[in-house]
Amino acid sequence: MTNAAELKRKALDAVRAVAPELIELSDWMYANPELGLQEFKSSERITALLEKHGGRLERGIAGLPTAFRAQMTPEMTRPTIAIIAEYDALPEVGHGCGHNIIANAAAGAGIALHAIAADLPGSVVVLGCPAEESAVPNAGGKIYLIEEGYFDEVDAAIMIHPMNENRIGTGSSLVARGIEFEFFGRPAHAAAAPHEGINALDAVIQLFNNVGMLRQQLRPSIRVHGVITHGGGAPNVIPPYTAARFRLRANTPEEAEDLVQKVVHCAEAGALATGARLEWREYIKPYLNMIPNHAIGTAFGKNLRALGLELRETPPADGAGSTDFGNVSHRVPAVEAYLRICGPEAGWHSKEVAQATLTPDGHAAITAGATGLAMTAIDLLTSPTLLNDARAELAESMMNNC
Repeated sequence: MTNAAELKRKALDAVRAVAPELIELSDWMYANPELGLQEFKSSERITALLEKHGGRLERGIAGLPTAFRAQMTPEMTRPTIAIIAEYDALPEVGHGCGHNIIANAAAGAGIALHAIAADLPGSVVVLGCPAEESAVPNAGGKIYLIEEGYFDEVDAAIMIHPMNENRIGTGSSLVARGIEFEFFGRPAHAAAAPHEGINALDAVIQLFNNVGMLRQQLRPSIRVHGVITHGGGAPNVIPPYTAARFRLRANTPEEAEDLVQKVVHCAEAGALATGARLEWREYIKPYLNMIPNHAIGTAFGKNLRALGLELRETPPADGAGSTDFGNVSHRVPAVEAYLRICGPEAGWHSKEVAQATLTPDGHAAITAGATGLAMTAIDLLTSPTLLNDARAELAESMMNNC
């Protein structure tokens, strides 16, 4: 059996060899962004690259046409490590979250591990997970893969994410719920007979006003943000229909459920005040809070430092987002590493972040991410103690989480 250090050296060489293809595909994805569940060209190119370098592909898994599973080892034996790829973009800003980097770092790691597959005591899969961004209905591709059993035979899951600093994701994320509200009124001529109408726009505006007042009584960690997706038609017609979508975030599933009920009451009050009829539904499956795994995170951090990266030791204290990778972390030990591609001045979910994926720092994050993922997978496959520690930590965290 080749030792872990030698396997890591070979993985590094394999990433270097494929790096031009990874960078080229990432830059192409920047120029051709696709929203969640519409990533047909991106998924096709990523899977073609993995297949070219030895992957055995299943496309369109879990009922999602753009999802995939790439087996990068000849046989499926335990333990199995899943490397996670995301590739959806954001409306208006394109790859303002850097998922083109995530996808190609994952692909590069899978290709590198295929090159040393004969010496690996276990299996590696790259899972292509569509629609991480909650920009489209029925987003959260990882949740569908969980429900269809694609994580049942997985022992650990790892991924990278571009960011404005280098660090291991040792903090949690927020539970996120997605609610769509629809108000149904009655049209009327806004000048000649406004009294004959029921104004659905007034109802949705009242919803936003009520939420604004609700915020005073919410914990500082809670987030409520929404958009009006349909506000009416012609200004001289009393709007008979309006709609809005909200994303509601809290620290725990219980807090999130309580928040949903409070915001629904805000909508019900708007309907009652205006006489409109209200309908609401969850347009996206709940994203759970991230349960970080420190055992794997420590190994991941050592590997990134070995590549010359300086890592921030503590997570930022201000704010948190949400991810369907949190759902994965409730099932298997999971860690996400963040790699710097730009400074904080770019903000996030912005065109500036998308442009940063084209820079030398953006390209370096692909190769460092691919290598770090491959090295950490090697650690997990060659060290039963590490994997056992990761499992034990998750079991304890789940008990505390409950």
